[in-house]
Amino acid sequence: MPHSAPTPAFVARHIGPSPADIAAMLAVVGQPSLEALVDEAVPGLIRSDRALELPAATSESAVIAELRAIAARNTVVRSMIGQGYYDTVTPPVVLRNVLENPAWYTAYTPYQPEISQGRLEALLNFQTVVSDLTGLPIAGSSLLDEATAAAEAMTLMRRATKLGADAVLLVDERVFTQTLAVIGTRARPLGITVVCADLRSVADAAGLRAAAGDRDVFGVLVQFPASDGEVRDWRALAEATHSCGGLLTAATDLLALTLFTPPGQWGADIAVGSAQRFGVPMGFGGPHAGFMSVRSGLERSMPGRLVGVSVDSAGAPAYRLALQTREQHIRRERATSNICTAQVLLAVMASMYAVWHGPDGLAAIARRVHGHALSLAAGLRAGGLEVLTETPFDTVTVRVPGRAASIAAAALAGGVNLWTPDADTLAMSCDETTVGSDLRAVWAAFGVPGTPGTRPRTTRT
Repeated sequence: MPHSAPTPAFVARHIGPSPADIAAMLAVVGQPSLEALVDEAVPGLIRSDRALELPAATSESAVIAELRAIAARNTVVRSMIGQGYYDTVTPPVVLRNVLENPAWYTAYTPYQPEISQGRLEALLNFQTVVSDLTGLPIAGSSLLDEATAAAEAMTLMRRATKLGADAVLLVDERVFTQTLAVIGTRARPLGITVVCADLRSVADAAGLRAAAGDRDVFGVLVQFPASDGEVRDWRALAEATHSCGGLLTAATDLLALTLFTPPGQWGADIAVGSAQRFGVPMGFGGPHAGFMSVRSGLERSMPGRLVGVSVDSAGAPAYRLALQTREQHIRRERATSNICTAQVLLAVMASMYAVWHGPDGLAAIARRVHGHALSLAAGLRAGGLEVLTETPFDTVTVRVPGRAASIAAAALAGGVNLWTPDADTLAMSCDETTVGSDLRAVWAAFGVPGTPGTRPRTTRT
């Protein structure tokens, strides 16, 4: 029978204590009312003497309708901004059985292994995927995101090296902007000096020291592939860093690593990044699972948590948290980080995405992404534009003196968002969902016809 009464009040349904429960708890603490309890517990200096000016509470359905109306004001267009955020196809089985499953989305860190074997196994899968693709033997069970993982790598390198307190962190200028910003924020209160420089030509110890302003370097951070899309060979830089007693971190892309040499094989000591493009929706910027893997010898300086395989009381294989280095687990002065966190649900999604596709499937997705980037670059070059990226994976950077804003506006009018590093430069990234119409929209914004004979896939999966 239709009715107009509001749905049950949200507060009553979601806040547990009933009036009788509240009265019983107040009796235990010896207070006649909640107001009296607040008067007793909260100092007057930090309390307001006025009631909050809030409207009357409404029903849950009315609030949901209001939130949907606000969300509907977003204009969602095709994002080719990249810079660590890429559209992806979440396999329906992962969407249905993990992301939308309360057994997974309400789960926190599995501190009780005896009831958490499934979650621990899924996180071990995540660690295995990261370790295999980065070429480094030990990976953690996720961090907050790529930028904070890079900041954690900075402090790990500082702890693990024996250089003086005045040694600096050297960061290549083609690291993602948000990563550099978070590193700067973390470095300031720790007294760490961060030097940002162009490291492409650094090939020996003298060049490394010169780039650092004639100072010792405890750590180096590079992006692989770089923010301009270039896949660079950093072997000489890694050797120079090690010769000076420092460590090198590669902020990297798991999908790209299905095609390119993993950082662990060209000299990186640490790899960090985001697992977002492994089936985790962009979500207007987050949240997404970060990762970190390290070479042997650095595992006890890692932040966060490490899942390991042990044996239970019956002698059968069992999973457990083998390493926990946050201050809530060990003495504060021995903690490797007091602010690192995990993204268990999203790490599980990424690991299940990798399992669903398998190594060959992931490589096929990467080849398709790479092919679209090559087609995009070829069409722009054919139109007479200066393409700066010589060896791309998924991102192409173009120099258009004084025209970046107008071309970006034209692309937006055509339903595509591009990245504008500065007034003279544009960058665009392909991803798992890129199709031929996206490339044609970009070519049209630049005023070029594209590449004759190029037939990128024209339907989305």
